[in-house]
Parts: sequence; structure tokens; C-alpha cells
Amino acid sequence: MKLKKFTALFLTAFLTVGALAGCGNSNNNSNNSSETQTQNNVTEENKVENSEKTNINIAVLKGPTGIGAVKLMEDDEKGTCDNDYNFTIVASPDEINAKIINGEVDIAAVPTNLGAVLYNKTEGEVELAALNTLGVLYVVEKGDTIKSINDLSGKSIVASGKGSVPEYAINYILEKNGITDVNIDYKTEHAEAVTALTSGDATIALIPEPNVTAALAADPELRIALNITDEWNKVSDGSVLSMGGIIARKDFIDNNKEAFDNFLDEYEDSIEFVNENSDEASQLVAKYGIMPKAELALKAIPNCNIVYIDDEEMKNSIEGFYEVLYSYEPKSVGGKLPDENFYYISE
Repeated sequence: MKLKKFTALFLTAFLTVGALAGCGNSNNNSNNSSETQTQNNVTEENKVENSEKTNINIAVLKGPTGIGAVKLMEDDEKGTCDNDYNFTIVASPDEINAKIINGEVDIAAVPTNLGAVLYNKTEGEVELAALNTLGVLYVVEKGDTIKSINDLSGKSIVASGKGSVPEYAINYILEKNGITDVNIDYKTEHAEAVTALTSGDATIALIPEPNVTAALAADPELRIALNITDEWNKVSDGSVLSMGGIIARKDFIDNNKEAFDNFLDEYEDSIEFVNENSDEASQLVAKYGIMPKAELALKAIPNCNIVYIDDEEMKNSIEGFYEVLYSYEPKSVGGKLPDENFYYISE
């Protein structure tokens, strides 16, 4: 995405230099007058550009899918972005459904399966533009009894993410391992599952980063028992466990393609910043309410598997994952696999 933008800027600069070179024989007075006029024109152009920024409403989830946007949030607050962004932070994927369908938000960072569900529910009015989070799920235990996935047999665990990737991923893994007697109590929010674990109401939990880090910090007797990404890889025939992505309303993209592409460039930059500057990023994560404490965010960010994958690489990465989900539970992707039009490929 950024390469195409760079090429366009380079060509513009090249043509500008060529045009200026052709004016080299003008006298000094003419040059000074021209320079002054150029400066005035640039000032006026900047005013026009600022007044013509596209307003974009964006919803992001607390947790890993929201972490990558924090630098973009700060840049927007400073007024340095190509667009004007209005961010809404939500705790549950369910809060995003209606916002996308009724046009309240234009872009959203969501669980990958929700993108497919909304595509089918809206009959093609949603597109997937990028992946932003890979595997971040872990089984955390207070004790030392869970050594393998088979040790979950007969156990009761708390979890979060019902109706999204965590539920379908763990159920698929259990089924593939022939395990049918695990009792899973789903909490509305990740923090509720952590509280159940740290308070002693539960001894085993399925939770994502950064909540894993928060739980371990709250109770030193807790430990990571299973990495769900590893368990997924053992049974999924090579598909990538893709947790989160960026979706947008098709009508918004069609009417604001340049602004949308600019958003993707700025969002990619934001993710790069987060991965390379975890100290500063952790402060922003706390500032914007993605996680409550910066020190926890600092520990969690390296384990959150935050990525930016778009275009054909995105499509190739996620198609196999959707096929696995569909083969296990068709409703997990909205009843049918999304077709080619679901994937936003920049041109």
C-alpha cells in the first residue's frame, strides 16, 4: 500500500522539479515575485486541504485488535493525519454489529469471523481490508494440572469471546482431539474472565493477550498452560489462526477510496510504531483506554502478535482459516464462505 503512495509522490515531485527547471532564465525580481506567489499558493492549498479532510468514524475493540491504532489516535488528536478520525472504543464485538449495519461507523477493527458474518448479513456491503492480529489465545491455570490439550477433559473453564474466534477456535481444537466433556463458562468481557480466575472463582481460563499479562501480574500463582496457536497448528492443516482485522462499509470505500487508502497507510504506520516503540505505545494504550495500565501494556505488546497484512497476502492468509471455521461451524462465518468481493485489494 505505502509503495504505491510513495510512487505517486515521487512522480509528483519529479514533474514539479522539471517544471521549475524550465523557469531558470527568469530575472531575480521575477523569481522573488514567483517565490512569494508560490508560498501564498501553498498556504492557500494547505488551508483547502485541511478544510477538505474526510471525516471517518472508526470503532475499535479493547484488547489486541485495538492496540495497533493508538498512534493513529494520537496523530489524529494532534491534527496531523490525512483524514479526521472519530474513534469509538468498545468492549464487545456485539457492540460493533449494529454500528456497521446502520452506518454509524465506517471502519472497524473486529474479530476476523465477525467480518465474514457481517459480509453475509449485509449481502456484500462489508469488505475486509487488512489483518491486524494473529494468534493471542492462551489457557491460563492456577495450578499445575494442564500439560496438554487432553488434560482439559472433564474440566470447567471460564472464557471470553463467545460468538467470535476464541469460541470457535477452542471448540474446533477440542473436537479434533476427540474431547467432548469440557464445560466452558463464557463471560461478556475478557476482564470478567480474568477476575473469575484471580478471585478464585475459577482455576482455568481461556483468555487473550493482553489480558493474560494482566492476570499473571495480579496473581503470581497463575501460569500459561497452553498456547492455543500451537494447538491450532497441530490440527488445522496449515491455516493461520487469524484473530483480528479491519473491515469497512463498501459504500464508504466506493465513495472515499483515496481517503480510505490514506487511512490504511496511516494505520500501517501506527502498527509499525507500536511494534517498534513499545515504551511510548504502552503509554498510549493506557491513555486511550485499550488497557487500563501502561506497565501491563508494555509487558503484553510483544506477545500480542500485532501485524499489518493486506492485499493478496491477506486474502491467502485468511481463506484457509475461514474454511476451517466453516467446516466446523458454518454460522461462525455467517452461514457461507465469503466470495472474492469480500477482500479489498488496492489498485
